[in-house]
Amino acid sequence: MKFKNTKVKAVKKKDARFVAKKKFCRFCLDKTKVIDYKDVRRLESFVMERGKIMSSRMSGNCAKHQRMLAEAIKKARFISLLPYTR
Repeated sequence: MKFKNTKVKAVKKKDARFVAKKKFCRFCLDKTKVIDYKDVRRLESFVMERGKIMSSRMSGNCAKHQRMLAEAIKKARFISLLPYTR
């Protein structure tokens, strides 16, 4: 007697779409033109525990301000205002 090689196929369900709240760039809301590398408190909020710079997806920054933020964090690290790792 031969048995058929039956494989159970996964049934695709429609994903329950997670509706996330739209993130806005903090710097655009404040109409900030320059991100200062000496403002350590503000910069620390965009650095993870391991010292990585948060991505724009996580922080909600626009591309322009994300580039300025990364540059300011790197300057602050170089001058020893911010640690490279914690």
